[in-house]
Amino acid sequence: MSFGARPLRPSASAPCPCGRAAFGECCGPLLDGVAAPSAERLMRSRYTAFAVGDADHLVRTWHPRTRPEDIDLDDTVWEGLVIDEAVEDGDAATVAFAASWRRAGARGVLTERSRFVRRGGRWVYVDGDVA
Repeated sequence: MSFGARPLRPSASAPCPCGRAAFGECCGPLLDGVAAPSAERLMRSRYTAFAVGDADHLVRTWHPRTRPEDIDLDDTVWEGLVIDEAVEDGDAATVAFAASWRRAGARGVLTERSRFVRRGGRWVYVDGDVA
């Protein structure tokens, strides 16, 4: 099983890659294993995990039924996240977002409506529809 390179974590006072607050007040604790208080916060932490190369967090927060055996953290540079909508209904939620990226001279935006469920009191990513 390959989970990419060692994470490049920002300092606690640095801006969080998700854009919400300082890393130590935002996604840092979630990457350390603290349960996300909402599906939106989990989505933000998963974006941050992609941005900093933290495959362990992605594995921990991916539903075992849909989690791939191999997570390839390529050389994509994630440049920004916009949450368009977050809707929770009991133990299910959807989060619509747009994530800007660049790779090998190309730029783009990944737009997805992600589905989450709460299992054992913790939110996990199930899957998503990419636009």
